[in-house]
Amino acid sequence: MGKIIIAGIGPGSQEDITPAVLEAVREADVVVGYKYYFQFIEAEVKEGCECIDTGMKKERERAEQAFLLAEQGKTVVVISSGDAGLYGMAPLIYEMKRERSSEIEVSTLPGISAFQKAASLLGAPIGHDTCLISLSDLMTPWEVIERRIKAAAVGDFVTAVYNPKSHGRYWQLYRLQELFLKYRSAETPVGYVRQAGREEQEVKVTTLGEFDPEEIDMFTVIIIGNSQSYISDNKIITPRGYYQQEVPPSEGLGRSIMIESFRTIAGELHKKDYPLDHKWALLHAIHTTADFDMENILYTDPKAVETLYNKVKDGSLKTIVTDVTMVTSGIRKGALQRLGIETKCYLSDPRVAEMTAQQTLNSQLSTLNSQNITRTQAGIRLAVEEHPDALFAFGNAPTALMELCDLIRKGKAHPAGIIAAPVGFVHVRESKHMVKPFKDIPKIIVEGRKGGSNLAATLCNAILTFDDAEQLKPGRDL
Repeated sequence: MGKIIIAGIGPGSQEDITPAVLEAVREADVVVGYKYYFQFIEAEVKEGCECIDTGMKKERERAEQAFLLAEQGKTVVVISSGDAGLYGMAPLIYEMKRERSSEIEVSTLPGISAFQKAASLLGAPIGHDTCLISLSDLMTPWEVIERRIKAAAVGDFVTAVYNPKSHGRYWQLYRLQELFLKYRSAETPVGYVRQAGREEQEVKVTTLGEFDPEEIDMFTVIIIGNSQSYISDNKIITPRGYYQQEVPPSEGLGRSIMIESFRTIAGELHKKDYPLDHKWALLHAIHTTADFDMENILYTDPKAVETLYNKVKDGSLKTIVTDVTMVTSGIRKGALQRLGIETKCYLSDPRVAEMTAQQTLNSQLSTLNSQNITRTQAGIRLAVEEHPDALFAFGNAPTALMELCDLIRKGKAHPAGIIAAPVGFVHVRESKHMVKPFKDIPKIIVEGRKGGSNLAATLCNAILTFDDAEQLKPGRDL
């Protein structure tokens, strides 16, 4: 009884065929395959070997013929482009073996796949977790394909796309691009190779936003990078992590953990193309709360973080005023010392107690007086008298934030910036709405009821360490 060897002949050039496959072809009594592929192995076929070629979409007929010939005692090599197990003949032949209850020996020889060849021409785009998707819906419902596309995009896989387009399938690639842009940055690297390894070979590197499906045909393999991929010297590199994970011993274990946490958060963000300074604040907010709802509720004015950092650097911002001491405690002392910034909280200032006591007395003596003020309100009044141009950070008291808004409208306060993150159920939303009309003041706002002293502090830290944002290396001054 004969045997069947399923052999992947690579993407289309003699040098990409493995020695094992060449040896199998030389020993074959019969070679079966799509007629276009015989040109790549005809020089290796022995004298007297029968070559049986068929046209497109004749895969089942080729497999049946291979079994009939093997049952006659012949060694049959079934050739398939790329790797025969990848969208090739191998699955069909193994299924047919089971269907026929055949005793024919079947084996598979691997070949270099088209996506591997394309990757080598594009640089190193598949350096991390990778998935493969075929856009052909001849045997797979489009609903299933689309679900897989979404999973690949959300999962941040490097994605190789097979069968991207044909004369009858023109819109599927546009849909893939649309789905990826929902979850990936428009700057995500994309590379594609047409006729990989053949004389007509074309290689191009672009981005997800600039990618044009009209340039693609059925002979093209597309590779979409992940969130860490980048373009250098017209090559796509997807880092494995050898360099990124190196943390000098001087930076300590705490910082290394924080860096890894930020990378994890960045990979799980629903949207990938936030402006850098907003993203830096957002990563701090999520890291502090483990709450990805921050992606929906953290508001920053355009370039607010960058603007406030520049004020720190040029010396025009020297003071951070907080509504409660817990915010002050959460701002990194090393950063404050390194940058020459002082923090002030007036809540425990003796003058605050005197001010609130006097206000209460006046209210009792006269019905014309306004309602009593809180201690945090009194603290903000004192702060504005002494530091009207400070960065004001609120993590607890909406009344204090409302007091600052009133003093700004009266021309008594001119804050360098405002962090509005009070938390609670009474006047919290309103206090944040009151801040937004001040267009000339850089603002960071945790909208809705959520907030807290820890959030206000971490947003201050995001400002003080903005120069670490581009390299995604948080945790300085820990």
